[in-house]
Amino acid sequence: MKYVIEFRDRDLARRIAENIAREADPSRRYAFMEFCGGHTHAIARYGVTDLLPSNVRMIHGPGCPVCVLPIGRIDMGLQLALQRQVMLCTYGDVMRVPASDGLSFMRAKARGADIRMVYSPLDALQLARAHPDREVVFLAIGFETTTPPTALAIRQAAREGLNNFSLLCCHVLTPAAIAHLLESPEVRQYGTVPIDGFVGPAHVSIVIGSRPYEGFATQHRKPVVIAGFEPLDVMQAILMLVRQVNDGRAEVENEFTRAVSREGNRHAQAVTAQVLDVRDSFEWRGLGEVPKSALKIRPEYAEFDAERRFALDYVAVADHKQCECGAILRGVKKPTDCKLFGSVCTPDNPMGSCMVSSEGSCAAHYSYGRFRDIPVVAA
Repeated sequence: MKYVIEFRDRDLARRIAENIAREADPSRRYAFMEFCGGHTHAIARYGVTDLLPSNVRMIHGPGCPVCVLPIGRIDMGLQLALQRQVMLCTYGDVMRVPASDGLSFMRAKARGADIRMVYSPLDALQLARAHPDREVVFLAIGFETTTPPTALAIRQAAREGLNNFSLLCCHVLTPAAIAHLLESPEVRQYGTVPIDGFVGPAHVSIVIGSRPYEGFATQHRKPVVIAGFEPLDVMQAILMLVRQVNDGRAEVENEFTRAVSREGNRHAQAVTAQVLDVRDSFEWRGLGEVPKSALKIRPEYAEFDAERRFALDYVAVADHKQCECGAILRGVKKPTDCKLFGSVCTPDNPMGSCMVSSEGSCAAHYSYGRFRDIPVVAA
């Protein structure tokens, strides 16, 4: 891909690291959370933390839609597939998330449930067209990045009159979750960690722009720097955060100017707003109930809402007692703090969602050897 190599330059990385070390006040400590799982993987893959001074700490956030999907939502899909005999469609990472009674979509499929991995909601639409005698349900997850395609699929189904197609909508919203990390009552259960600023998500911000973070930065006095996914993007964002903290500023800055604007993709926003509306509350794995943090299907498109069509009720389910995904998603603990990590819990045998997802922080630490004390050398 053209221009990628420029954002992985060793010499420039060292110069940025030298600037961070020079400008970080040795008398204080800095703690920055990268919200997005893509940033977590970039940091682990390229050994970014090895280049930072000891008083600058990166904290992994909950920025992976598979990781924050609670067990109760997986159970709703299992109920549809096993008890209602629907054809359930979803993305590949969701297939292996552990649910109740030792089940997952993959294991339910092995028992005979018709559960299919798809690459987009359009694949599910095509299955509904090809099987008019079957109920086809698409379990839709993701942050604002994958929400517009879901909205388009619902709109297309309405235009075609595909009355055998519906969605189990589990789309969540990023800004509300960032604010919740600082003010939620779950702090008493999971503990808390001081956060001086946030590395803002990249793909999400391409859609929503940088504007939605401005109120958060002002209200909570926490700087946000939106960054791309390459190692130099992340390091430059860290340098920008250090400078904001040193100056006593709490602003939204955009390092990822080559893709993100202040207003975002207005067409994508309009499509989403036409079909989807904000839920009053939604449970996130590790964060608990987060107000105004997820989307639901508008009444005008109620016939495509699987929760209404099949009269589904959500039931919260606790995580595995020894799984630390909740605390890891909040940044309170590191993957290596979990007793299951790397032994019982591996990518081949995941006990929690943070190891299942390709963007999960546990998967990042396991894949790139961050728990083996082996230095990762940038390419």
